[in-house]
Amino acid sequence: MDLKLHDFFYELPESRIAKHPSKQRGTSKLLVYRKGEVQHHHFGSIADQLPAAATLVFNNTKVIPARIVLHKPTGARIEIFLLEPIAPSTVHEEVMLAQQRCTWKCMIGNAKKWKRGTSLTSESLDFTAIRTGEAEVTFEWEGMTFSELLEEIGKIPLPPYIQREIEQEDKERYQTVYSKLDGAVAAPTAGLHFTNEIMEELKAKGIPIQYVTLHVSAGTFQPIKTENITQHPMHNEQVWIPRHTIESLLASSKTITVGTTSMRTLESLYWFGVRLHHKMEDFHIRKEDPYELEAIDKHTALLNVLDYMDRYQLDQLGGQTEIFLYPGYTFKMCDGIITNFHMPNSTLILLIAAFIGEDWRKVYQEALDNDYRFLSYGDSSLLIP
Repeated sequence: MDLKLHDFFYELPESRIAKHPSKQRGTSKLLVYRKGEVQHHHFGSIADQLPAAATLVFNNTKVIPARIVLHKPTGARIEIFLLEPIAPSTVHEEVMLAQQRCTWKCMIGNAKKWKRGTSLTSESLDFTAIRTGEAEVTFEWEGMTFSELLEEIGKIPLPPYIQREIEQEDKERYQTVYSKLDGAVAAPTAGLHFTNEIMEELKAKGIPIQYVTLHVSAGTFQPIKTENITQHPMHNEQVWIPRHTIESLLASSKTITVGTTSMRTLESLYWFGVRLHHKMEDFHIRKEDPYELEAIDKHTALLNVLDYMDRYQLDQLGGQTEIFLYPGYTFKMCDGIITNFHMPNSTLILLIAAFIGEDWRKVYQEALDNDYRFLSYGDSSLLIP
């Protein structure tokens, strides 16, 4: 397809970008788009806005303090941004429990000042960072897990468009109340609106809740630089899905995802079921798969996955996805989405345009006209095509 980047642009004034969270979690505005009609509510009413018999799917990844700032003896400032683990494991949770040594793929700020094979140390803590490759850093330390070390030396990585230093409230507010598994370097921001009280209300009303894990990577902020959007090199992210979640999805008549990351996870799950149908057992969804593989029905795809898990005696399914959802894609798993308002010309806008069609412009204009706050710390929407 010849989709042009300029077709997914809208004018976003700087003043509409939320630079801080709302004063109280759960008090944001909620735009509800349902079958072409738009209504305005507050997020506290989300339980009343959901379709009957809908299962909600949350991403329970936890943001790690992925920014590490060190200084050379000369005073040169080196910033290390953790991207994905390399050793002793590529599984985030295992590396976070590592002791003494681990290696990560990183972005390195001021890299010209830090030669390969040389090390940096911290003045306040006994640990060493060694640049072992062009984009690889090995950390060595004693007496704690890597997760505990990061709590001491790292900073929560706010999105690049929030150009300020991290503040105390960010440590709590740039994290969902249900976050569980360490690994994300950006928050699944649709979930930031949920409070413990809202979660309890959902349960009290009998709304089924399931969790998946997608460790959000820095690629979520990567701008599209190709005018033909299909040529954009999509980032890769690690996903984990429990067996009981898959069984629940198989039995559910409607599925609402909380955030684009949950949506990407569920659509990737479907395409893994398709890959199994075509005798491909590796759970690595390429960005081309949804546009090249012959589709099958959702029920069969999920049964294929459960059969695979039975054969290998798996309680949870782990994989990688670089799935790219843009207009022309037909959604297989998702009937609605709770999501924030996203950057123009971004992969996330393309996902929304794929999901609700050209009405994405109507929704975003309504939000602009009604003083909604945009991006990670902004207001929310419930979109049901």
